[in-house]
Amino acid sequence: MKLLQTAAAAAVMVFVAHGAQAGATFDAVKAKGFVQCGTNTGLGGFAAPDSQGVWKGLDVDVCRAVAAAVFGDATKVKYTGLTAQQRFTALQSGEVDLLSRNTTQTLTRDASLGLIGVGVNYYDGQGFMVRKSLGVKSAKELNGATVCVQPGTTTELNLADYFRANKLTFKPVVIEKLDEVVAAYDSGRCDVYTTDASGLAATRATQLAKADDHLILPEIISKEPLGPMVRQGDDQWLVVVRWALNAMIEAEEYGVDSKNVDEMLKSENPNIKRILGVTPGAGKALGLDEKWAYNIIKQVGNYGESFERNVGMGSPLKLARGVNQQWSKGGALYAWPIR
Repeated sequence: MKLLQTAAAAAVMVFVAHGAQAGATFDAVKAKGFVQCGTNTGLGGFAAPDSQGVWKGLDVDVCRAVAAAVFGDATKVKYTGLTAQQRFTALQSGEVDLLSRNTTQTLTRDASLGLIGVGVNYYDGQGFMVRKSLGVKSAKELNGATVCVQPGTTTELNLADYFRANKLTFKPVVIEKLDEVVAAYDSGRCDVYTTDASGLAATRATQLAKADDHLILPEIISKEPLGPMVRQGDDQWLVVVRWALNAMIEAEEYGVDSKNVDEMLKSENPNIKRILGVTPGAGKALGLDEKWAYNIIKQVGNYGESFERNVGMGSPLKLARGVNQQWSKGGALYAWPIR
């Protein structure tokens, strides 16, 4: 009996210790009064400061949603621009609380970096961009090409795999900083620029001297489920970030947006009542105010609103929803239920 009591006591101690660790980031964020968000150094549509220095983009909106959930104020965010090589170290070290930077969720990243993917906020795939003057219409015609690519990315690995599988050769031009790799491509230092297809569209629309002179080739050579990441072993923070993202996605599914959210407080739909906190419980479970999701939708918008203004047809990128459409409309976007 004594042995069982000792084992039970040890189990309780482990649980208590784990619980204390689980709230470390959440408590630290609450104490300092803002979310320190690691994001891109500047990728139009996803994360970039505007002419007034205000950060905007699809990834930025995830950070804003978390701030709205935790503080009731989507502006309670500070941004740290990170290169592909800097991003994981910055999150591991605690320099940032959250990484929301067009980052692919992979097994290695989930299993060996001490980090964990929260969910997917953009389903993407790797592509290639060339100058139209090269006369190239397919990636299969790129034998012997020089290719600009960033190090420390799945892009670099996929590039090598694709050329090897298709018995093609290439000469990599590896440059860490995004603005420098784009400048190298734009100046003709390399024939091809490869990254996620959304990144190619962003670069062509916002960073190249003559956008119309460039062609994004039709091949998509990989799966790139992009989404935010947090540190492992910090469960309370993980679920807060995860459900902030899910709230945006599920709000769109039920037709709740920033313009009608106040009217939707009167809805009799039980799912909408739970999302908006009219039926309490979700907020308490997360350690947040019951209006946590209401604040996200009111201040940031649902996923569809964020997509449209940042990367969709209402933006310079003009990306189609495609696979990023709601599951009910044939896409892959599928929120976990708030219940």
